[in-house]
Amino acid sequence: MFKLNDSFFKKVENKTNVDKDTIMSLAEKVQKGNMKDEKTLREVVREISKMTGKDVSEEKENKIINTILEDNVSKDLDNML
Repeated sequence: MFKLNDSFFKKVENKTNVDKDTIMSLAEKVQKGNMKDEKTLREVVREISKMTGKDVSEEKENKIINTILEDNVSKDLDNML
């Protein structure tokens, strides 16, 4: 896995109110899960939705899942923020 610096986590926390420990816990779950399994992906999306207090419509959830399954996710996380 790639190394993330504290400024990255600060950006995420400022935008989402989700702290570094929660992010790391979720990252561990993602690493151990099968990220090509639709059921696992839906669980992760729903967990992130709950953590951030953001509602994700079924349409948006489907779009997220399809993007991940089709490998269309940006590799540059810092630019996504």
